[in-house]
Amino acid sequence: MLRPSLLLITSFVAFGLTVGCGQKSPGAGGSGTGAKVLQFGNGTEPQDLDPQIVTGVPESKIINALFEGLVAEGPGGSDTVGGVAERWDISPDGKTYTFHLRPAAKWSNGDPMTATDFVRSYQRILTPSLAAEYAYKLHHVVGAEAFNKGELKDFSKVGIRALDDHTLEIQLNNPTPFLIEAMKHSSWFPVHLPTVEKHGGATRKGSAWTRAENIVGNGPFILKEWRPNQKIVVTRSPTYWDRDTVKLDAIHFHPVESMDTEERMFRTGQLHKTNELPVAKIDVYKRDFPASYRQDPYYGVYFYRFNVTKPPLNDKRVRRALTLAIDREAIVRNVTRGGQIPALNFVPPSERYTSPVRIKGDLDEAKRLLAEAGFPEGRGFPQVNLLYNTSENHRAIAEALQQMWRRNLGINIGLANQEWKVYLDAMDVLAYDIARAGWIADYPDPNTFMDMWVTGGGNNDTGWSNAEYERLLAKSYAAPDEAARMDLYRQMEEILMDELPILPLYFYTRVYALDPKVKWVPNVLDNRNWKFVDIAP
Repeated sequence: MLRPSLLLITSFVAFGLTVGCGQKSPGAGGSGTGAKVLQFGNGTEPQDLDPQIVTGVPESKIINALFEGLVAEGPGGSDTVGGVAERWDISPDGKTYTFHLRPAAKWSNGDPMTATDFVRSYQRILTPSLAAEYAYKLHHVVGAEAFNKGELKDFSKVGIRALDDHTLEIQLNNPTPFLIEAMKHSSWFPVHLPTVEKHGGATRKGSAWTRAENIVGNGPFILKEWRPNQKIVVTRSPTYWDRDTVKLDAIHFHPVESMDTEERMFRTGQLHKTNELPVAKIDVYKRDFPASYRQDPYYGVYFYRFNVTKPPLNDKRVRRALTLAIDREAIVRNVTRGGQIPALNFVPPSERYTSPVRIKGDLDEAKRLLAEAGFPEGRGFPQVNLLYNTSENHRAIAEALQQMWRRNLGINIGLANQEWKVYLDAMDVLAYDIARAGWIADYPDPNTFMDMWVTGGGNNDTGWSNAEYERLLAKSYAAPDEAARMDLYRQMEEILMDELPILPLYFYTRVYALDPKVKWVPNVLDNRNWKFVDIAP
């Protein structure tokens, strides 16, 4: 948390005196130098800036400024444009993609970008010893899964090859209709292997290659400064192939975990955009600052993971009892208050897929199941803790669940919070009982919600495994049409909502404050191609 200066404290007081006097648009006033510098609230300190290692939303915001994949988000917010690839061809059977790279594409150190950079980058993320959580996103490629699991040793047999310096060919196991959309995700981004190897990070996480003095990227911005827990500064790249399109001179990413502090920074002109808004300020902004209030659709789900390897959560009856004892309507109405939708399944509704699956049951069944599991009226229930990453809103939701379980089932669940990086590590090694989680789609297709629950999956983090679920997932990749694919997802979700290794709570909306001067196009993934963002004079 930043210590406010005397001037800042004075401005807090001034705001309190003028809020009723017609002020309608708080927000950052500019850099004072004539440069366009976006002050961006990013929520928390990033785990890393390695695009093949990170899994979180805060990291992706920064990585999208520093790196670019074959394709990218377009200016409309939901369209796709060429990134490093200026065009691509798809074979008639939908299984071979040929990408034609821009001759002008360069790394930030001036090195030309080649198809071999992508081949070597994809080899790195699939290398078993790297243990990249998102490696499974490349498993659609011929031989990729076998190589990632160590069953195939020769990467030349994986369906990724450089035909020449500017032509990349990717061969798939099956037609994958969402592949181009999926490639906008950082798991498909290239990394500069000479730099990665120089700093020992080719098969090791957390190396020094992503430090400001070392990192080499290929995006519209370069990393100028990284002051942990204070600020990350990126500036316009002089080597980016489309640098003339870039509007901003710099972006300052502020890792402010306290939403109250972040909101004050917005009010006093230190931020153009907040990551979120404190629940207590939502009605204030709706009423007093409507020009700054944003509530956007967001293709994601807020849920809790169960560690199914630990008693008593290894008992499906206990998981179901905890799931049925929650009043989701009360949580979105009284706690989150941002237009969220109570979730009785895992995959959020969309134009492509709206699940008919629902968790069925009521409080009486929850009590019966808990008694059958050996804990009548909660008696004898062991110590179980709920873990959440540091945030006022996460704490408020956790406290609401804690009270509901105490009142409805007679059990006392402890609460624990950890800062972002520690929390992510705890997920990876199952060092928790119940844990807060959220999943924002990596691309606008239900597959991004379904493919994470495979045995040992990099983002599973529950210990859950189901052979029939995985059989249906494999079958979905060879589905003859979209209707058949969506029906397989329905069957998979029925299994997921019966086994309940997770507790769905609500489907997200994106609630934040934005300076009206910022030209910002929302989209349901909240992904950003930063070269299209601008600040009006």
